[in-house]
Amino acid sequence: MKDALFGGVNAAVLTAMHPDLSPDLDRMAAHAKWLLANGCNGLGILGTTGEANSFGLSERKAILEGLIARGIPARVMMPGTGCASLTDTVELTLHAKAQGCRGVLLLPPFYYKAPSDDGLFAYFSEVVNRVGGGIALYLYHFPQQSAVPFSLDLIGRLLQAFPGTIKGVKDSSGVYANMKAMADNFARDGFEVYSGSDEFLQQMLLDGGAGCITAASNANSHWGGIVYARRTGAEADKAQAMLTATRRAATSVPLIPGLREIIARSTGDDGWRVIRPPHLKLDKAQADAVWAAWEAAGALPLPGLSIKAAAE
Repeated sequence: MKDALFGGVNAAVLTAMHPDLSPDLDRMAAHAKWLLANGCNGLGILGTTGEANSFGLSERKAILEGLIARGIPARVMMPGTGCASLTDTVELTLHAKAQGCRGVLLLPPFYYKAPSDDGLFAYFSEVVNRVGGGIALYLYHFPQQSAVPFSLDLIGRLLQAFPGTIKGVKDSSGVYANMKAMADNFARDGFEVYSGSDEFLQQMLLDGGAGCITAASNANSHWGGIVYARRTGAEADKAQAMLTATRRAATSVPLIPGLREIIARSTGDDGWRVIRPPHLKLDKAQADAVWAAWEAAGALPLPGLSIKAAAE
């Protein structure tokens, strides 16, 4: 898709933390710089992988501001701002807008289960009207986590009501037919469809999607960048095979602590294992297993700069 605001590879960035569980902005910014130097076009911060819902509003604002202060351009970041509360969603979205972000990723209001499309339309209408434009809104379709899906009918209604504001979707359902249906129905109107799984990047691009926003891009973005640049051909096919293999390796254990383990071992930086409850770091057997799977995928050493070097 041409002219997509976040077209390409976007990492769902891990949030680095100090031993006291406060955000470690220096380590996170160094990682963000490494990602942008190694295949990423943009950064999805404070999403599921970034443990957004483990942080309060003031912490989430401070993380965004801290990354900008450490040299990460606001324009490349798509912060997650969707909350269960309408007013919290609006507050975080207005904050991102004020910081210069071009778009935000919105979970649906996820506490109440099985809301109607009318109820969700009313919620997002309030968000749009209270935010007042000037920032693109991306829907976060992750029914396994939120239990609140975005139907095609709802997306169509929102696009008709708010053209140019409801700009796209991250589909983390893992159901490729759903991603393709979104692209088939809405991409011609400039609606950007992003896969939440690395294994679908190449096909999504060929079917009119804009790219991906994925957790495993924290460590496999080099190959994602090749797929985005080449699209087809032997080099792109080989890179896509690496994306699929590394995604499967990372998901062989709980994904968020698994990625932290991979980054920690790849860089020699034990600080990446720090994680907020209720998530827990991997036990030794799990940690050894995910590392063995990552090695078996052929992903070592990580191409490009080391994350430690980016901090120096």
